[in-house]
Amino acid sequence: MDLETLLDKTLSGLGYECVDVEMTSQGTLRVFIDQEGGITVDDCATVSHHLSHLFTVENVDYKRLEVSSPGLDRVLKKDRDFERFVGSTVRLETRLPVNGQKKFVGIIQSYEGGKLTLRIHKDKEETDLVLARENIDRARLKPEI
Repeated sequence: MDLETLLDKTLSGLGYECVDVEMTSQGTLRVFIDQEGGITVDDCATVSHHLSHLFTVENVDYKRLEVSSPGLDRVLKKDRDFERFVGSTVRLETRLPVNGQKKFVGIIQSYEGGKLTLRIHKDKEETDLVLARENIDRARLKPEI
């Protein structure tokens, strides 16, 4: 079982969502969690304690564990992320250029069948751009402060 699958299964059982996981070159394992209503410091401590024991049993190699909320600029990686944040503003980068560009900022209009409809402003007009999920390299919420 790969690490992301292990985390998804374990964290969902605790009532949390695994938003993202990354391993730094120095061996720090970062786990980003979320739940309805947000994440507190106590949530991070609870998950960190649980994962420390789990990783010992599962022989997961890391030097330091960090557990935190995904932050205001939360990464969107999974289909359910795009579905959940319909109506939100995102910054995304495509793998291959679309209409001569790879970076976009817009509002998610819909996500169905692996197709993301993004409303962008171009030449002082709003345009809907449909992107295939497999062409989206990176996507993050754009905080509106």
